[in-house]
Amino acid sequence: MKNSRFLHNLLLFGRLLRGLGLDVNPGRMIDLVHALNHIEIGRKADFYHASRTLLVHDKTDLLLFDQAFEMFWKKPIPEWFKVDLEGHLQKRRDFRTRTIPPPLTSPEHGPPQERDPNTNDRQPLLVVTRTYSAREVFRTKNFADLTGEELDAVKKLMRELTLQLGERRTRRFPPGRDQPIDLRRTLRQSYKHDGEVLLWARREYKFKPRPLVILADISGSMERYTRLLLHFIYGLAQIRSQPVEAFVFSTRLTRITRQLKLKEIDQALSEVSGVVHDWAGGTRIGDSLKSFNYDWGRRVLGRGAIVLLISDGWDRGDIDVLKSEMGRLHRTCHRLIWLNPLLGSPEYEPLTRGMQTALPHVDDFLPIHNLASLEDLAAHLKKIGP
Repeated sequence: MKNSRFLHNLLLFGRLLRGLGLDVNPGRMIDLVHALNHIEIGRKADFYHASRTLLVHDKTDLLLFDQAFEMFWKKPIPEWFKVDLEGHLQKRRDFRTRTIPPPLTSPEHGPPQERDPNTNDRQPLLVVTRTYSAREVFRTKNFADLTGEELDAVKKLMRELTLQLGERRTRRFPPGRDQPIDLRRTLRQSYKHDGEVLLWARREYKFKPRPLVILADISGSMERYTRLLLHFIYGLAQIRSQPVEAFVFSTRLTRITRQLKLKEIDQALSEVSGVVHDWAGGTRIGDSLKSFNYDWGRRVLGRGAIVLLISDGWDRGDIDVLKSEMGRLHRTCHRLIWLNPLLGSPEYEPLTRGMQTALPHVDDFLPIHNLASLEDLAAHLKKIGP
């Protein structure tokens, strides 16, 4: 809430609602400003519902508020534009009486004259400047092209991203309603009534989030993306509702799950730097995957895990080892997703021998080069069901 331009446009939005006849006073605008400290502004739904709850106090105003909110906050607009409220006022059948502007005075045309409320030469109520949105500015900008200040802004926006994995069906069947009959529980309950079945017990399926395993390439060819992607991985590791395992590799594999569990991101990344000794080195994807499959596969790939492998595909190791280990990894996880930052370029083609060897074993081949690609990834992971 420290963005002065956002606050300026929030006040203009209040003026717009008052001009439409809604009972919006300064006290309610102050309540909205305080409420925004407890929600995420980046989430349009949260901002919309908070504004609607605090600024609308008559159900007949709901439709008018929705139209004004859509016009003011959501639709793309040019740098400057004038809001003509005539059409919206005509749609409102019974809106409250608005303050009549003061009489027009002019030393050249004699005494003041009253404005005819029925004339169609009403001037626009306000002139609006487009609200600055860092998310919109940086959504499509490549991570490799960001400046230092832009990197800091993108890191903050990454923390607002919400990622929810698809769920898996467990083998447990808790009691439920309108589900298949649980014969075992029914039989146990019948013992209380001399073996007579008075009530059929039923069960339902239980679902849990799938584990997430991240294998991130930190070799020299990925150096432009490594630091920013580590912030993204840190955000995933902070999700308490699902198990997340994180590894990085260049010439060898390093587990960084414990370091990413720290609450402070600066301390977490400092700890990661201390345990990883092959930053910006060569790339041996096959050897790193072999270490993962043999040392960690059984521990972290159970319960239908989803694997995110982040790399540009440049590999200096044995191509036969890469082929063998990619096949083993694909067979032992529920879904293998390869995220390539180079895929965001229209001219990119997976011609390297590493990518050509790995692609037959990949379920999804997706870009990861800007905020928009991260949002698409979040939507894609949410769709992965039982």
